[in-house]
Amino acid sequence: MSQSFAPIYLHIVFSTKNRIPFLQDKELRRRVHHYLEETLRGFKCHPFRVGGVEDHVHIACQLSRQRTVSALVRDLKRRSSRWIKAKGFETTSFFWQTGYGAFSISPGHLKPLLIYISSQEVHHRQESFQDEVRRLLRTYDVEYDERRLWD
Repeated sequence: MSQSFAPIYLHIVFSTKNRIPFLQDKELRRRVHHYLEETLRGFKCHPFRVGGVEDHVHIACQLSRQRTVSALVRDLKRRSSRWIKAKGFETTSFFWQTGYGAFSISPGHLKPLLIYISSQEVHHRQESFQDEVRRLLRTYDVEYDERRLWD
């Protein structure tokens, strides 16, 4: 094969440190999501959707062949955290949590994921972030230690 193909779709989830609701202000949240989308584009990782609520984000994107998942998430968090603090949103103590979840999805599951990400505010009236993460981990058969899951 003379070309390389790697259509890897990801669902990435990470929270603010200790799930502090830094993103309560909807305008700030919208701007953070937009910044994450633009950063993904700059990394050549096509953003399908970025969304979330006051204490966490969900990202649906296609991974660039030049990036690893860990480098992508590290750089997204680092750049967005700096941007948030530099913009002076009264969030100088803002931090993202240390960990993250990154789940591969098939193209056939992309449309339902985009709907899921768009409906996060409604979704989280019924399910906490912690329960959501546990459910995702069970769905993807990921073993985890509850004592080390949260920061």
